[in-house]
Amino acid sequence: MTAAGQNRVAALDCGTNSTRLLIANPDGSTHSRHMRITRLGQGVDSSRRLAPDAIDRTIAVLTDYRKLMDEARVSRARLVTTSAARDAENGHDFLQKASDVIGVPAELLSGQNEGELACAGATAGLPDLAGDDVVVDIGGGSTEVAVRKRRQVSVVSLDIGCVRVTERCFAHDPPTDIEIDTARSFVDSALRDAMTRLPLLTTVSADSRFIGLAGTITTIGALELGLTHYEPDRIHHACLGRSAVDKWCKTLMSESTRERSERMVIAPGREDVIHAGVLILRQVMEAFNFDECIVSETDMLDGLAMSLLRG
Repeated sequence: MTAAGQNRVAALDCGTNSTRLLIANPDGSTHSRHMRITRLGQGVDSSRRLAPDAIDRTIAVLTDYRKLMDEARVSRARLVTTSAARDAENGHDFLQKASDVIGVPAELLSGQNEGELACAGATAGLPDLAGDDVVVDIGGGSTEVAVRKRRQVSVVSLDIGCVRVTERCFAHDPPTDIEIDTARSFVDSALRDAMTRLPLLTTVSADSRFIGLAGTITTIGALELGLTHYEPDRIHHACLGRSAVDKWCKTLMSESTRERSERMVIAPGREDVIHAGVLILRQVMEAFNFDECIVSETDMLDGLAMSLLRG
């Protein structure tokens, strides 16, 4: 192991649907990425508590991640949790358990912090442009919308993640037309609230760039590309037109969970919520009048890693 290898950093995110790890080299390049569906936020929308089995699933994955960090000789790390832990009455109990396993204090990110990190990660490597950047991060429990205008980032966090919308709106598999209409109304109401809370969303310039990240959007990118297996390098910075998003929303809404699970690029554990995620994306593009979405494989984890590497 070289001295440079000993200075690797790790970013960990315990999200509502997945638990992820990014190990980055000192020069910012990726050593390894890992993602496991743990559904930490299972039932949180109704119970306002993290379920014991959901905590156990997530802690088991963090234990595996700690071993990977040790093997990579990680020297510094940040461990964060987001929507599920924010909403849960026993969120701090989970934070303590997670901290004990990883060996660094677990941070409970605000929606503002989450959006800022996502924006930093999503725009890294993209050329500057005259217009604004609008970044949408569709998670399991929440969706963050960030606007970067003249290098200043403003964020609004909305309680419309793919797990939350599924649990709140969909009782049938596949969902009924009435349930889909209910979900659409729920999402549209949140987006109207977003424009009230963040008026910048109504004034973005015509030459602005719309960037989407997280599992729902990268998976739709893979589906639209016709991939038979997940290829991050081909998905990163691919473009999704609004018509393609609408097509996949209708297609996935019409399929059962079992049928979605047969699509090879949909990660196991995502097949029962991805239709809600693509509905959120479709409504966001319609509400903010974007015809194209740039798919980003770099996201909040990359923003976390960047913060460690920059000290």
